[in-house]
Amino acid sequence: MKYVVLQVTLKEKLIGTDSKNLTELEKVINEQAEKGYRLHTITTASAESKGLLGGDRIQATLVFEKIE
Repeated sequence: MKYVVLQVTLKEKLIGTDSKNLTELEKVINEQAEKGYRLHTITTASAESKGLLGGDRIQATLVFEKIE
């Protein structure tokens, strides 16, 4: 079997929990599906941003498996 591993960073707005770039996650999944891969595993890790405009960050690691 063949696998692809990708990471996508999701940024949360300063107030509330509305992710600004879930469309980026969807785009990555659809691009791999077009290449014949399916999402096998997804894991996430979160980190609080200490920057001026704040907002938390979620690092999503996606493992795709080649469909044969």
